[in-house]
Amino acid sequence: MFLTGAFAVFTALFRTVAQGANTHQAGSSAAVLRSVASPKNAYALHQQHSDHHHRHTKQVATSTAHTVTKQMGFEYRLRVCNAYPYQAAIDIYHKNTQLTKDAPLPYKHCKDFESRLAMGDKIEFTVDDTNAGTFSVAELPPHDAVLLLVIYRHDTLSTAVSFEPHVYANLLNAQIAIIDTYKGSAKARLSIDDHPDSKSSRSEELRFDSVVAVNEGRYRAVLSSEGGEEIASAPIVCLNKESYVILRVGVESQSGKSYPQELVVYPMSDPYYLSGAFSSKALSAVSSLLLAIFIAIQLT
Repeated sequence: MFLTGAFAVFTALFRTVAQGANTHQAGSSAAVLRSVASPKNAYALHQQHSDHHHRHTKQVATSTAHTVTKQMGFEYRLRVCNAYPYQAAIDIYHKNTQLTKDAPLPYKHCKDFESRLAMGDKIEFTVDDTNAGTFSVAELPPHDAVLLLVIYRHDTLSTAVSFEPHVYANLLNAQIAIIDTYKGSAKARLSIDDHPDSKSSRSEELRFDSVVAVNEGRYRAVLSSEGGEEIASAPIVCLNKESYVILRVGVESQSGKSYPQELVVYPMSDPYYLSGAFSSKALSAVSSLLLAIFIAIQLT
C-alpha cells in the first residue's frame, strides 16, 4: 500500500447564489487538512461573502471576492492552477503587480509565484484585460505553507468562475490534493497506479475533493469511466515533503465550446531526486571524484 492514509475532508464553505441570468456568486469548497501524526496541523479555510459582483461584455466570467486566511510572520507561496476551459489565458495580479508579466497562464497550466501575501490582500484574475474574479486573503495557518488556488468553470450554462482554495500542511511525505473541476454529466473514477516500469502493479482509488499522503516514488494517475474504460492518464513523481495537485478538468458546455475530461498534475518533479536514485547517483559521483583525486595524488 503506497498511500499513507487520507488526511483530509473537504467542507462546503462557499454557496452558489444566482442573481440574474449571467451573474453568479462562485460556489466552491475549502479543504480541512487533518494529519493523523500531528493533529496540530489541522486548520480550516474561511470565507466572507461580498455583495460586489464583476461583469464584462464578453461574458467570459463573473465572480465575487473570496477569502482565505493569514497570520503574520510566516512565508506563504502562491500556487495558481488554471482549470477554466477557455482559449484565452489568464493574467493574475497581486497588489497591482502583474504576476504573469512573463506570460499569461493558459488553461491546464499551474505556476508558483513569489509574492508576499498579507491579510486583506486581493488576488485579481483577468481574461483579455477584463476582470474575471477576485480572491481576497483573510488569514492563513500559523506555519509556512503553500497556498493553492484553482480557478475553474462554475457550471455548464454560464461563463462564471469558481475558486477552489487549499493550504497544504507541512508533512514529511508527499501529499496530493485531488480536485474535481469538471462540469458535466459524465461520471469518472480516479486511481493512482504504480509506474509501468515498476516491479509491482498496485492500484488504489483516489477520492475526489480529498488530500492523501503518498510514499515517495513514480506513479501514474488514471481517470476511468464507471465501466472501467481509461479516459486519461498522467505520470506523477512524488518526492518527500513536496505538495502536489491532481485536477480533473473539462466542461460539457450547454452554451459554447465543450472541453474533454483530462488530468492535470502539478508540479512535475524530476525522478532523479527520488531518494534511492539520487543517493546512488550522488554516491557514484562522490566515488568518482575521490578516485580522480587519488589518481592525481599518485601522479604527483
